[in-house]
Amino acid sequence: MKYFCLPQPGGSLVQRERGIPEPGPGQVLVRMKGWSVNFRDLMIAKGLYPKAVKADVVVLSDGAGEVVRVGADVARWSPGDRVVGTYFPRWVSGPGTPDKTADDLGGAVDGVLAEYVVFGEHSLVGVPAHLDFAEAATLTSAGVTAWRAVVDEGRLAPGQSVLTLGSGGVSTFAVQFAALGGARIIATSGSDEKLARLKVLGASDVINRATTPEWGVAAAELTAGGVDHVVDVGGGGTLGQSAVAARMGGHISVVGVLTQGNGADPLMVLAKQLTLRGLTNASRETFERMNRAIALAGLRPVIDKRFGFDDVEAAYRYLESGAHVGKVVLDAG
Repeated sequence: MKYFCLPQPGGSLVQRERGIPEPGPGQVLVRMKGWSVNFRDLMIAKGLYPKAVKADVVVLSDGAGEVVRVGADVARWSPGDRVVGTYFPRWVSGPGTPDKTADDLGGAVDGVLAEYVVFGEHSLVGVPAHLDFAEAATLTSAGVTAWRAVVDEGRLAPGQSVLTLGSGGVSTFAVQFAALGGARIIATSGSDEKLARLKVLGASDVINRATTPEWGVAAAELTAGGVDHVVDVGGGGTLGQSAVAARMGGHISVVGVLTQGNGADPLMVLAKQLTLRGLTNASRETFERMNRAIALAGLRPVIDKRFGFDDVEAAYRYLESGAHVGKVVLDAG
């Protein structure tokens, strides 16, 4: 079988071949058919990821496929089942702990950009019936993170307001989940074309941050006092304006570090009594709850462009260009 690995941080991806692995007790062999690329994957490839990365790591954390064989004592899955892997294989339920989050696919342990992958039976969830494999692969990182920010941690209530930043995977999922929850959604982007697409997804109001540098002020004015929830994917370069946008007692989910800057003013955080919550991913049980909602709503992830399995380098370059709205995926066809 073919797979892609990263021999050294800052180097190029390499395609290699090896035999198809066999599942051991409690394990499941999956023929992979769809993958999703994340900004984290670019950071790992450039040697910029802040956590330890396994030598010769098989890349990518997000992938879906079909169960081929199961090992002894496997009760959750059977051959033919459509499944998608969890980002943290050890995190099944409950709050995150250092032990549960120690193994992150495509980083500390091998990822999923291979024709066949062995998973533990408890580190898989079922694919919603209406989604194809590439669509399902977008759920692992962007979907679960956005769900946690808007629903699990944000505890969105109908009629509240949500501010999203940009048009990447987490942000487009956040727009979709907020729309399902009956929220007023304010979306920002530096492109009028992207803003038009975000309105189609459910954004009530849009702000072009290129022409409105003080977009936090503009968002606060739209909501007469500030937004209830901000899903911040920028980090240091955007937190200051996110804090300006938030209402007194508002909630800011920090889910990315796409930009550099000084962050939020601590005095403003204190004065406005803001909650800043850093979020990465979540448990398998959270993933399953999200998938039930996606299935009931018939929600489809936003996919900007599909590449073939062998075109992963082109997919990386396209993601890095920032031209996308939603997710960039690989599709086995």
